[in-house]
Amino acid sequence: MGFPQASGVAGGAAAAGPSFAFYRDSYGGSLDAASFSDAMPAALRCVRELCGGAADDGLETADLEAWARACCAAAEAFAEFGEGRVGGYAIGDFRVTNYMEKGTTGLEVARAAALSELAGTGLAFSGAGCP
Repeated sequence: MGFPQASGVAGGAAAAGPSFAFYRDSYGGSLDAASFSDAMPAALRCVRELCGGAADDGLETADLEAWARACCAAAEAFAEFGEGRVGGYAIGDFRVTNYMEKGTTGLEVARAAALSELAGTGLAFSGAGCP
């Protein structure tokens, strides 16, 4: 399984993150290209934080794949929930937001999704999960 080139860096998971082709074909994502691109900057920030600032350069192939999959998982969460609070509904002009007792945010959902892809790799920084 190869990593399609994201921006000329071998592996296809360069500073811009994994390519849309990797996201669609290898990860199996369903976002359109524009939504994926819009969510990727937040996903990269999230995954770099979880990995203690590590980026894709210098990673072994298995770790690079996990890193790229974590970016994809976080991008999907950010595309669906944004970075703010999760939950709520609207009926006409009536809106209820964040009706949960604990205020979950899109960032928390993205972290959980990314960590599930990083499990078993040793990439997850031990300080992850700090508020």
